[in-house]
Amino acid sequence: MNNTNDVTQIVIEFREDLHSSFQYRADATMNLIDSIAANTMATSPVELSLNPTFPRRYSSLHDAVDNFFVPVDLQESESERMENQIIRMRIIADHIPDPVRRNFFLFGLDVTPHPRQFAHTLKDRGIQYYPNPAPGNKPIIIGHSYSILAALPEKDPNKKESPWVLPLLARRVPTDRKATQVGAEQVDHLMEDLYLPFRNELCAVVADSAYSTYKYLGQIVKHDNLAAIVRSRGNRNFYRMPETSLTLMPSPGDAKPKGKRRGHPTWYGPKFKLPDPSTWHKEDTTESRAFTFKNGRPATVTIQSWNNMLMSGTHEIPMYKSPFTLIRVTVHDNEGKTVFKRPLWLIVCGERRHEISPYDAYEAYMQRYDLEHFFRFGKNKLLMISYQTPDVAHEENWWEIVSLSYADLFTAAPLAENLPKPWEIYLLQVKESDPDVLPSPSMVQRDMDRIISGIGTPADLPKPRGKSPGRKKGDSPERRKRHPYIKKGKQATPAEARAA
Repeated sequence: MNNTNDVTQIVIEFREDLHSSFQYRADATMNLIDSIAANTMATSPVELSLNPTFPRRYSSLHDAVDNFFVPVDLQESESERMENQIIRMRIIADHIPDPVRRNFFLFGLDVTPHPRQFAHTLKDRGIQYYPNPAPGNKPIIIGHSYSILAALPEKDPNKKESPWVLPLLARRVPTDRKATQVGAEQVDHLMEDLYLPFRNELCAVVADSAYSTYKYLGQIVKHDNLAAIVRSRGNRNFYRMPETSLTLMPSPGDAKPKGKRRGHPTWYGPKFKLPDPSTWHKEDTTESRAFTFKNGRPATVTIQSWNNMLMSGTHEIPMYKSPFTLIRVTVHDNEGKTVFKRPLWLIVCGERRHEISPYDAYEAYMQRYDLEHFFRFGKNKLLMISYQTPDVAHEENWWEIVSLSYADLFTAAPLAENLPKPWEIYLLQVKESDPDVLPSPSMVQRDMDRIISGIGTPADLPKPRGKSPGRKKGDSPERRKRHPYIKKGKQATPAEARAA
């Protein structure tokens, strides 16, 4: 682990760079980020103004959210917002740890819902997937959804490390677009707009089965140094490479070949049906490794891989030009019985996919679940979905502010002390057993107030500005327009959704 003074200087520089990236209300915004990161009592955003790290009145909290992003041109607000996000993405990406064991940088992509079922004056609400434990209820809710692209720091398999991520880009998914489209654009910004040493290194992005479509993968494969690791549903059909090589069509200036040429060139070989083992050909590699579950239960994981597989595409996205590696993962106990009902199918797509071993691809995908911990921690501890506003822009501002608060926790984690509660003695034992392991996000949040007090803040203290005159007597705001929620394909066209 780095020297404490070196880590302290890194945290100070990160916070100063973050503070300088804010165009408006920089001091209030930095205080708000600190109050979220150090929050242990507030259950609503307005209560964050009572935090000692927020030396301002509660009105400054909402003023910071309102002025976090102010578009110069309303017609170009989306592109301007992305430019501002890229600036802060570069600041955060400088703190991504270099991988030691694996030969690639790992990133995760996923979407999470923001329930707003009672916000009738909020624009562009739609039907979002939302797990519901009640039997018989559909797993849906009315609200927004946000796509998150985050770096997944490398873990030591021999240590019990906390599920840290480093969020880079947070973007709302409009109702007239799909999460895979927004996610592919986020990956494009990652590979094209990030000036970092790893830009020329091999990178991998993991995602769940919703991102295994040809529309998403077809856009990912255009990046030479990027590989996509996605889960596939177990009922899909793929294809083997054709036995004969592809015959290129002659150019207009080429001489005509002798003889007659009939038929379409062969692009796909025999069909490979995932639910039908009789259509499988012999795998290219097979590997088995023993491991132990967290509860101490021993098991064995078996990984089979098939190289140069194909999936169907379209004329605009010819997936026959983008072969991938197909991986099948099964887990057995000591008695040889399968632990899980269904196998795990993975797709590794990209120009440099062969540099990622099947086992590394499996481990990388399993680390994708750290994003779920980030969503849960953000919603429960950082008030990610607690900011109630009728303005979509303010809600988007809040999501980015919360992501920056989490990044603030990550950089300060090496300085945090273990502060277990009386009934959490096991946390103290874990820290003492391996002091180099970073504490959990919750533990860092408990100690963040002390860390900020020790290293200081780049924000200046508030200055008295006089008493605001307030609203004139007799003035009353107009009633906000109510917007119905949008159900795709039935209630609104894309143009109507944008105008809603």
